[in-house]
Amino acid sequence: MLEKRIPPLLLVVIFGAAMWLVASITPPLSIDGTLLAFVAVAVFAIGTLFSVAGVIAFRQAQTTVDPRTPEASSDLVSSGIYRYSRNPMYVGFALWLLAWGIFLGSGWALLGVVVFVLYMNRFQIAPEERALRDLFGDTFRDYEQRVRRWL
Repeated sequence: MLEKRIPPLLLVVIFGAAMWLVASITPPLSIDGTLLAFVAVAVFAIGTLFSVAGVIAFRQAQTTVDPRTPEASSDLVSSGIYRYSRNPMYVGFALWLLAWGIFLGSGWALLGVVVFVLYMNRFQIAPEERALRDLFGDTFRDYEQRVRRWL
């Protein structure tokens, strides 16, 4: 089963490679490359802020950052960036892929971001949330009601 088996950063690399492949066989967008690069850098920077803020919050709570073992969580982190997103690191990764698709200048490659989000929802986030519900019970259920999965 694919659930929680592939490290999310490796998934970003795999999806990024697939997006590059799609971009190499489809026509590019008719937009200035300098503008695309500027927008891509800005989106990547925002994605990095999300991811780093998520890691910092986990480190401050002294709980595991490894999403493949949510049952090892010692604390439910709901402060900092986690007040706005239950998965800020994944938001950051999706923004990295969005930046990559923009940089590649391919509308078709941007579909990789959509597939990444769908994959993460099914094979990474859903199993994580099941484990967190089992571990933290009503506290996690209340958190789910207050904070969106992505943004």
